Amino acid sequence: MTWSEEEYLDCLRSERRGYAWVMEHHGGVPPAEAEEAALRRYPYEPDGDPYRGLVFHEEAWHWAMSAVHGDRYVAEHPELVDPSPEYRALG
Repeated sequence: MTWSEEEYLDCLRSERRGYAWVMEHHGGVPPAEAEEAALRRYPYEPDGDPYRGLVFHEEAWHWAMSAVHGDRYVAEHPELVDPSPEYRALG
């Protein structure tokens, strides 16, 4: 996908916000640590990086739930497969 810098940064901010929210609300991680975790999960990738934005193929909900509950969260916690209304409200 070809991203403008503005589109990429908007998506990056949104995914970081969602990841941090899940880490805080489902993982019990303090806000500052949740934000640090989001920055590690979603580092800035420079324009021209061949895999720039590949992490966006799954939304932050999935990556954060995997971090909190493990890769089998879908089977072990089927109630968490779909993002909560509160998460969706982050917009």
